[in-house]
Amino acid sequence: MPDLRRGVLFGVAAYVLWGLFPLYWPLLKPSGAIEILAHRMVWSLVAVVAILAVRRHWSWFRDLVRQPRKMALLALAAVLITVNWGTYIYAVNTGHVVEAALGYFINPLVSVLFGTMLLKERLRPLQWTAVGFGVLAVLVLTIDYGRLPWIALTLAVTFGIYGLVKKQANVGAAESLTVETLVLLAPALAYLVFLDQSGATTFGREGALHALLLAGGGLVTAVPLLFFTASAIRVPLSTIGLLQYIAPVLQFLVGVLVAKEVMPPSRWIGFSIVWLALAIFTYDSLRTAHASRTAVRVRQPERSTT
Repeated sequence: MPDLRRGVLFGVAAYVLWGLFPLYWPLLKPSGAIEILAHRMVWSLVAVVAILAVRRHWSWFRDLVRQPRKMALLALAAVLITVNWGTYIYAVNTGHVVEAALGYFINPLVSVLFGTMLLKERLRPLQWTAVGFGVLAVLVLTIDYGRLPWIALTLAVTFGIYGLVKKQANVGAAESLTVETLVLLAPALAYLVFLDQSGATTFGREGALHALLLAGGGLVTAVPLLFFTASAIRVPLSTIGLLQYIAPVLQFLVGVLVAKEVMPPSRWIGFSIVWLALAIFTYDSLRTAHASRTAVRVRQPERSTT
C-alpha cells in the first residue's frame, strides 16, 4: 500500500506540473515559439543526460542502437513530439490555452480510435458512444470557433500517435527522451545558430533571468516525465487513466481564470459534450477493469482446488 500511495503522489505531481505548463511558456517572451521549442529540445537533452549520469545508466544505449526498428520508431516519435510541443507553445503564447486543453481532453478518445483503426482493437458499445459524443463536440466547437479547432486536433492526434509509437518501441521514459532529443539536436542547434548569426536570438540578450528560464525548459520537460514513469510502474492503468484528467482540467482553469480567455455559451456547450464523453469513457474503463479483477479472483480459487 505505501508503494501504491507513493505512485499516486508521483502521478499527481506529474499531471499537476503538466497542467501548469501554460503559466511557464509565456514567461519566455519575447522569444518566439520556434526559438522556445529549439531551446526546449537542447536543454531537455542536457537535463536527461544529467539524470542518466547520476543514475550511471548507460548500458541500454549500446543495445538500443543494435535494434534499427526501435531506433526508427523513436525517430518518428521525435518528429511527432516536436510538432506537439511546437503547437502547444504556440497555442499558449497566442492566447489559445483553452483550445490546447481541449486537445488533451479529447486525447483519450483519439487514442482509443487509433487503437481500433491501427491495432484492430474492438471498441465496446460505451466506447463507441464516447467517441460519438467526442465527434459531436468537435462539430459544435467548429461552429463556435468559425473554423476547425486545429490546435486541439493537432495536439490530440500527434500525442495519440506518439503514444502508439512509444508503446511499439517499448523503451523507458528517460532512455526514450534521450534518443528523441538526440534526433532533434542537430536541427535545433542549427536553428539557434542561425538566430544568433542573424541577430534575432533572444538568448543572452534579454537578461540572465530570461536565459535561465529558456534553459529551465529542459527541467520542466524532464521532471514531470520522470514522475510519470515512477507512477506508471506503481499504480494500475485505470488509476493513471483517472489521473490524466488533472492536466487538461488545470490547463482549462488557467485559460479561463488566469488568461481570461473568452468562453461564450456555445463553447461551454461544446466542452460539456466533451466532458460527457469522458465521463462515459471513464465509467466504461472502470467497469471493465473491475470485471477483469473479479474474473481473476474467481479463477484463482478454482485453480487452487484442482
